[in-house]
Amino acid sequence: MAEVRGIDPRGPRFAASVTSVLLLIATLLALLGSSTAHTDAGFGWLSPLGGGMFIVPISGWVLPFTPLPMRILDLGFLAVLVIALLFLWGVVSPRTAPWGVVYRRLIQPRLAPPVDLEDPRPPRFAQGVGLFVTTVGLLLHLLGVPLALPIAAALAFMAAFLNAVFGLCLGCQLWLILQRGGLVGRTA
Repeated sequence: MAEVRGIDPRGPRFAASVTSVLLLIATLLALLGSSTAHTDAGFGWLSPLGGGMFIVPISGWVLPFTPLPMRILDLGFLAVLVIALLFLWGVVSPRTAPWGVVYRRLIQPRLAPPVDLEDPRPPRFAQGVGLFVTTVGLLLHLLGVPLALPIAAALAFMAAFLNAVFGLCLGCQLWLILQRGGLVGRTA
């Protein structure tokens, strides 16, 4: 059996289409969640993890005063977490990642064979970039940084959207820049 030298470039584009829809939903959920909640000067209840309720003055962003379990249960956080796990799956095992499997089993058989195959390393690197961006947003949200989650989700959405609609893979372009600089893609 011949070694597969490349991948069908339409597969990552299909995955970017599905991912962009998921990221758009996650961005909207993050915008509606605790990450963007803001209040005028007043008093509110604060329940630290140890229990007990305290009345504290709350002004400005609500997220820094939100207990960690509530930050974790935020729907935007959970949606971005699922997407980050999908990015991780795409980095660790791209052949078994769900959108690639759906493409290869259901869509690719209905299409003409690809004219050219592409190097699988840049799309895999792009998955890693998506993982990095979403993970930073998740961690900053857990640390109580307002707006970090929706900004990270929106940045990942823009990159996935550009790939899905225009075939412009920003992570792949970053790979090429790093390869020209001799930082990635070296062969022994």
